Amino acid sequence: MKAKNALGPALRTVRNARGLSQEAFSDVSSRTYMSSLERGLKSPTLSKLEDLCELMDVHPVTLFLMAYAGGDVSPRKIQQLLARVQRELDALAVPEPQAR
Repeated sequence: MKAKNALGPALRTVRNARGLSQEAFSDVSSRTYMSSLERGLKSPTLSKLEDLCELMDVHPVTLFLMAYAGGDVSPRKIQQLLARVQRELDALAVPEPQAR
């Protein structure tokens, strides 16, 4: 399952795990919009995703990790993804300037 198609189910999983109804998001979106997101019919902007994650008290990276895990949120799969992200971040890191 591609992450684009898995973001909706990941969103639903987190929402349900937090015990929140779609109506609980009325301050940041409509129930219809939440339903469309969860069914993969729409994609949220980063700003909207931040709002939704804030309401669910979860970091957006957690939601993305769940989506990229494709429903397999086993500790092994998550550790593999986190290790890959860490390697990529390390490779992209800009070295700090040396003290003179």
